[in-house]
Amino acid sequence: MVDTLDSGSSERKLVEVQLLSRAQMKPLGRVNCDWRPELAYAVGLIATDGCLSGDGRHIDLTSKDVEQLDNFKKCLVINHKVTTKKSGYNGDISSCIQFSDKNFYNFLFSIGLTPKKSLTLADLAIPDELFWDFLRGHLDGDGCTYSYWDKRWRSSFMFYTAFSSSSINHVYWLRAKITNLLGISGHIHVDEKGLNNNYQLRFAKNDSVKLLNKMYNSSKIVCLRRKREKIEKALLNARVL
Repeated sequence: MVDTLDSGSSERKLVEVQLLSRAQMKPLGRVNCDWRPELAYAVGLIATDGCLSGDGRHIDLTSKDVEQLDNFKKCLVINHKVTTKKSGYNGDISSCIQFSDKNFYNFLFSIGLTPKKSLTLADLAIPDELFWDFLRGHLDGDGCTYSYWDKRWRSSFMFYTAFSSSSINHVYWLRAKITNLLGISGHIHVDEKGLNNNYQLRFAKNDSVKLLNKMYNSSKIVCLRRKREKIEKALLNARVL
């Protein structure tokens, strides 16, 4: 009888020690949070197409472009399945990746990303030397380039680069950061359609060339292939003129 009680007491103490040890452990993370170009690009995607859940541990990236989700997985070195979900806003079906990583979540929160960030996003703590990688992710996530030949003038090629956000404070931060690093400021366009305003930071042809040469400075960078091909074609036309 004594032996049985001693054995049970020892087992309970062992469990208590294990539980205490787990409580004191730092959160285990799948994602390496050391700054590098791939991480900066992934943060750009999360800032536009991603979200942090309210539970303090889940990260979600949603996109209609499967290549973008594949790039995201490669940048973070994760192997989660791509699933689909239906938008509660318009019923559209999109692909997404959702995973739990409390350490990575805390890192994202520490640099300025928050749950329900669409209207509240502002400054992000991105290292200057990796800002162009971040901005390329931002462009792939929710930005665009567009170009056309203006028929009013002979050989007049118009070319624009635009970054979008529902948060004016985030657009102000983007503008200030680009101005500080590259000396160009662009202009802010406000789209007042829908429930919330959408703000675009736009750069015209000459400034777009300067900007995109910084963002696409190597053949080995991670990016959406279709956007890069479109940009390279536009840059070729811009340089010819």
